Amino acid sequence: MIIHYGYNDVNLIRPVVTSGIFDGVHRGHRALLDNLVMRAEETGGESVVITFSPHPRLVLSEAKTKPVYLTTLEEKRQLLEKCRIDHLIVIDFSLEFSRMGADEFIRKILVEKIRARYIVIGHDHHFGRDAEGSFDLIKHYTGSPDLIIEQVTGVRSDDTIISSSLIRGYLLEGRLDEANMLLGYSYSLGGTIVEGRQMGRSLGFPTANIMPDDKYKLIPGDGVYAVEVRLGTDTHPGMLSIGTNPTVNKGVKIRTIEVHILNFEGNIYGMGIDVIFRYRLRDAIRFDNTGQLARQMELDRQMTLQLLS
Repeated sequence: MIIHYGYNDVNLIRPVVTSGIFDGVHRGHRALLDNLVMRAEETGGESVVITFSPHPRLVLSEAKTKPVYLTTLEEKRQLLEKCRIDHLIVIDFSLEFSRMGADEFIRKILVEKIRARYIVIGHDHHFGRDAEGSFDLIKHYTGSPDLIIEQVTGVRSDDTIISSSLIRGYLLEGRLDEANMLLGYSYSLGGTIVEGRQMGRSLGFPTANIMPDDKYKLIPGDGVYAVEVRLGTDTHPGMLSIGTNPTVNKGVKIRTIEVHILNFEGNIYGMGIDVIFRYRLRDAIRFDNTGQLARQMELDRQMTLQLLS
């Protein structure tokens, strides 16, 4: 897959194009992308995905708390590459760009710059200033009999159309199984190992504190999870806790991400780490004492080994 930063001077062969945020590149997105690749193969053209960076909601949101997303640009690139996309065009999203009307986006970018020959859009895709762009508007403004436009239907799961917002909601609620099912893969989080209070070591379960690489990357809801831990080229089973550790941090509301890597020893401070969320074990619980916590952590360890064996 070839990556283009910007849309000027791109040299594409009979491009079959789609555009969007594609946050998560979930099962619904991949149905559209499969269609895109198929149309490119049928027409002897190249499949082209247009996306935006930074995430438009980070630029347009006026709230004090910025929105979160499922995938960083690099994660999105990796997922799109697995979908056999030929070209990824990344457009710098700014306030100035956000003021571009849908008609201008269609004419100047899709038609004049990219020279799209076939456009595929999602069932509810809108773009341009005030999200005024739609399937009908593309048909109206292109005005070219040589340009084919296709709208694909949404993918349903249990009578609900799969969407990035639905998946984000599931993850924030700790509904990992449902989120992973809609994603079509296990959610992951990348970060750097930083020094913590080392309370886990005193309980016999030393943990690595994780500082996420991207502050806008979604952190799943509080609880304990069975995860796969990637350190460099090695993968290990682990149990990960998200929350305020109410048993040992009474009255403290600092939320942390800590992982105990099973059957592992070594100094890994400062190293990069990726955790893949496989199963949710339980809610975050406040125990009466650290002895009870240690016994529960042993049960968590046994369950993690069983689930990840």
